[in-house]
Amino acid sequence: MTSSTVPIDISAELESHRSDVYLMVGNSNNADIFYATHFSASDRFAYFQTKNGNETLLISDMERGRAELESRVSDIRTLQDLGYRSKVNERKDPTLAYCDCIAEVLQKEGARRVAVPRDFPYYIAQTLKEEGFSIEAIKSPFLQLRSKKAPSEAEVVKKVQNACNTAMEAAVEMIRKSEDVEGILNYRGFVLTSEMIRKEIDLTLLEHGCESDSTIVAGGTGSANPHWEGQGPLKANEPVVIDIFPRSKKERYFADMTRTVIKGDPSEKLADMYEAVLEAQIAGIEMVKPGVKCSDIHNKVCDVFKEKGYDTTREGSTVGFIHSTGHGVGLEIHELPFVGNSDVELEEGNIITIEPGLYYPDVGGIRLEDLILVTSDGHENLTEMEKRFVY
Repeated sequence: MTSSTVPIDISAELESHRSDVYLMVGNSNNADIFYATHFSASDRFAYFQTKNGNETLLISDMERGRAELESRVSDIRTLQDLGYRSKVNERKDPTLAYCDCIAEVLQKEGARRVAVPRDFPYYIAQTLKEEGFSIEAIKSPFLQLRSKKAPSEAEVVKKVQNACNTAMEAAVEMIRKSEDVEGILNYRGFVLTSEMIRKEIDLTLLEHGCESDSTIVAGGTGSANPHWEGQGPLKANEPVVIDIFPRSKKERYFADMTRTVIKGDPSEKLADMYEAVLEAQIAGIEMVKPGVKCSDIHNKVCDVFKEKGYDTTREGSTVGFIHSTGHGVGLEIHELPFVGNSDVELEEGNIITIEPGLYYPDVGGIRLEDLILVTSDGHENLTEMEKRFVY
């Protein structure tokens, strides 16, 4: 995590927009606010950074003590400090009173030109405009900063990926121990379903201080839909795509991993697909190092598939390899850099997935995903889980 003694400097971005201050309003669901402050709350709060680098946190009265302990921002002001209750009585509207408190902070900083993120609350922006402030919605200045993880951040992601590895092992073990009963997998006398495996994954992650929404356990031909979560009984001799992307409940960083397994005997087509995906993934991972363009990695993966006779997204196909090769992972599950048709070069500290897949509606899907840290001279694979198809 970023030390409280080290400023997160976005002054160059503010200068380029001729802005006096950058303002965010949100809650614990806002990754940029958490990155900038190391503070989270269920109720909305505000973060300010001036062009001179001064940072301010505006929070509710109840959060002062916790903010003083947790936030990396030292200038903490509460709504009570700014007379919020009297403003509510005067305005007869809590939201207008909140806007007045923000305006007061801006006025004390001498800020008139205010830069805000593109998802900034519309009503607050309009009210601030009416109070004489100039508002410009800009691309987040924190996205690029967040894409390069400090060593402390990388350690958190490694910890979450270790939990993900344990959860994946538990999921695959259920499939390995299952029995084929008239084509349906049975586990300990019960029909094995996607829901049962998801429950085991969730429980395992909770034991390691993590949580995960929308975990994918997709079996059969339905696995050809990359984001289908899967439901119902799992069958023998059919692929099961398991995609787990947990988040640390405390540090709030994500990890990501996908494995595809089968209980029984795969068809020749499925076996060939798996080998092609594995070869494409290995080729993509081997390229990861600073200075390599994301598009070059993506094109290499596409080249491997084309050489093996499979369709790819590069040619506009709607079957075969139909998505990008990977994405950054951090405080959001999908963040910069995106490993696809982008000429952005990898940098030390990027954490990305390499996750090629093949999808054919009449056969099913195969996907393998590892989490890779870009190091000073190459990469480190943070994913320990074996790549074994048949159980």
